[in-house]
Amino acid sequence: MIEFCKMSGSGNDFILIDNRQRQVEAAIGAMSVVDFVQEVSTPKISVGADGLILIQESAKADFGWRFFNADGSEVEMCGNGGRCAARFANLKGIAPKKMSFETVAGIIDAEVKGDVVKLRLTDPFDLRTDETIRIDSRDYTVNSINTGVPHVVFYVEDLDAFDVFYIGRNIRYHDQYQPRGTNANFVKSLDRRNMMVRTYERGVEDETLACGTGSVASVLISAAKGLVDSPVAVQVKSGEKLNIYFEKTSTGFEKIYLEGKAKVVYEGRLWDEAYNK
Repeated sequence: MIEFCKMSGSGNDFILIDNRQRQVEAAIGAMSVVDFVQEVSTPKISVGADGLILIQESAKADFGWRFFNADGSEVEMCGNGGRCAARFANLKGIAPKKMSFETVAGIIDAEVKGDVVKLRLTDPFDLRTDETIRIDSRDYTVNSINTGVPHVVFYVEDLDAFDVFYIGRNIRYHDQYQPRGTNANFVKSLDRRNMMVRTYERGVEDETLACGTGSVASVLISAAKGLVDSPVAVQVKSGEKLNIYFEKTSTGFEKIYLEGKAKVVYEGRLWDEAYNK
């Protein structure tokens, strides 16, 4: 059986496994890790989650990770997943309260204070503002930035009524962002310190209750446009708030932090029935 922990980062839920001894590979045998992730991430059939995180050994940091979306795609970074990984590692004695961990996007620093985790992200790149894309014979003015993974940001007036799934899916698969696609964030600015964000996530292929790197992308795009000042509180779909800190420089942004709660939901053991059809 594979021991795991279910956690929630402001509405993003994850399955976390201490895989430093390669227990997953030993348990699943000839089954691929991608197939394993897809099976256990399926709601109602198995545990169900937005993503799965394998804690690995690292020669460069306190630990490393492999992060998978629910569809089995492995991606560079996930802000809310990173906060959950940091708290999990601290609770399990893998890392101290102030730690660093290795990702494909680079080394990430984190600090755990109870159920609140503050994560320093790698510096963003590929900032683009006020580009036009066409969906269903209509032009949309969008912005984009990579905050560890690619994000598009689009401002709307009535966020509650907006069709996040349909427009988000069209942006995610738009020709302009191929071959890897993008995440899509829909933003309503409230004032210089507060905003609301809804996100369609690549790999989950639906709207999620929160997206950490998407919230950071939305804040940084807004800062580039002169709309907000650090820190910014972002209300996500779950109703929770993420705090985003940053410093603006002449060439972009640095010292970017994402802060919010990372909750332990439950611990358990996966039987092979959970991932073998």
